[in-house]
Amino acid sequence: MYSHDTRQFNFSEFLLPFDGKLEAKNRWVQLSAMVPWQRFEKQYAALFSPDRGSPAKPFRMAFGALILKERLNCTDEELVEQIRENPYLQYFLGLEEFSNVAPFEASMLVHFRKRISLEMIGDVNESLVAGLRDKDNPPSDNEPPDSNFSASAKKPETEDSASTKNTDNSGQLILDATCTPADITYPTDSKLLNDAREKSETLVDLLYTQCTQAKIKPRTYRKIARKKWLSFSKKRRHTHAQIRKINRTLLGYLGRNLKHLDKLIDQVGLQTLRRAQYKNLLVIREVYRQQKEMFELRTQRVDDRIVSLSQPHVRPIVRGKAGAKVEFGAKLSASLDEGYFFLDQLDWNNFNESKHLIPQVENYHQRRGYYPASVHVDKIYRTKENREWCKEKGIRLSGPKLGRPLKNTTQNKEQILRNKTIARQDEIDRIPIEGKFGQSKRRFGLDRVMTKLAITSQCVIAMTFLVINLEKGLRLLFLCLFYTHQLSVMTLKNLMKLCSSKINPLCVA
Repeated sequence: MYSHDTRQFNFSEFLLPFDGKLEAKNRWVQLSAMVPWQRFEKQYAALFSPDRGSPAKPFRMAFGALILKERLNCTDEELVEQIRENPYLQYFLGLEEFSNVAPFEASMLVHFRKRISLEMIGDVNESLVAGLRDKDNPPSDNEPPDSNFSASAKKPETEDSASTKNTDNSGQLILDATCTPADITYPTDSKLLNDAREKSETLVDLLYTQCTQAKIKPRTYRKIARKKWLSFSKKRRHTHAQIRKINRTLLGYLGRNLKHLDKLIDQVGLQTLRRAQYKNLLVIREVYRQQKEMFELRTQRVDDRIVSLSQPHVRPIVRGKAGAKVEFGAKLSASLDEGYFFLDQLDWNNFNESKHLIPQVENYHQRRGYYPASVHVDKIYRTKENREWCKEKGIRLSGPKLGRPLKNTTQNKEQILRNKTIARQDEIDRIPIEGKFGQSKRRFGLDRVMTKLAITSQCVIAMTFLVINLEKGLRLLFLCLFYTHQLSVMTLKNLMKLCSSKINPLCVA
């Protein structure tokens, strides 16, 4: 049976369920109680002048807007509209009452990302995780330090670690590195040179209009250059000789344009250019120098190679993955501690993540007050230096020990089987951090960072780690409420059984 009211409702007749009050169990109300807003208010206020300029937005509004942006995974414009329509989001930002007017423009989110540094986000994340741990595991004097950890954290140890075991160590620490690609097209030398040529032509036109001394406009051969580039780019495949020919041609046009720019700048001065235009000019000069050096030396390697004119901070990251051997973005090193996600290192240049194992373990020690019982990593972390340091601290480093493997004999059969079991379990224990990387990329958009500046991209990446920890805190809160409800139901059933047995002596409990 299907039935509906054919009457057209007026929006004024729509009944709201709030009755002037927000629901305490709403997720945004619960999330707002997890974030330590007031702890970082003074640190954020120190960024502004106390007596100059217009009043700045408070820390809760700025930081909360960035949390909402990553949590909802939407554009800046869409976020402002959702804030304007949703009273729960306005409460999350610290507004005292609902308003149909947006609290800020979409462009303010760029300023929020610039002001809130990577270090501040890291401090908020540390405070957030500490607060969630205190709620989940209240301290007790009767319990040992490692009682809050699961039994899976205490894995069988090898002979090397057993002799230096520290009984105060507890817990698991999982380390790994990944790359967050930037929103750029796949770079090629010819495409990069052509983009630089087109931008240089635009700068030549701009400076020529400001120059009163130049009677004849510098010739850039833009139509001929464009025709040659189109004839090359329309071909599906290119030989090595064709690529070298087009690169030589584009280098010639770009070098001529840069000479014209030098003459025009001598006449009108650099003050004619805006900051963004001057930055583009510097990037174009560096691209020309790098591409000319690689062309003359017949190589594909150069220090601090630029792969994007709009994002010159992006570098190629060679990691040798099956899907993408070369990635273009930021490389980061992360750690996973009892399900909580931490960003330990972020750099736009490629780095060896094994060099960061000791600082990451020291961060764990500073955070928890003791070293982990085991550190689970892949092969690149298992260097001789890291093994010796972990052995000194009584930490078991996952993976087989260095040296020749044991011979497959009757006497060594049990030991070999035991070592294989331990190695397999170590790889299983390392899987959760891969899941966190997948969650950050598929759910929160780190598979392609859409921000354009280096500082704003760093803010987006760090905020994603914090939002993932907030999601974990929200799940723990839900599970706590669920188990509390189940416990109350079981208690009520037991009381009813007890009462019925007292009323009826023949009742069997």
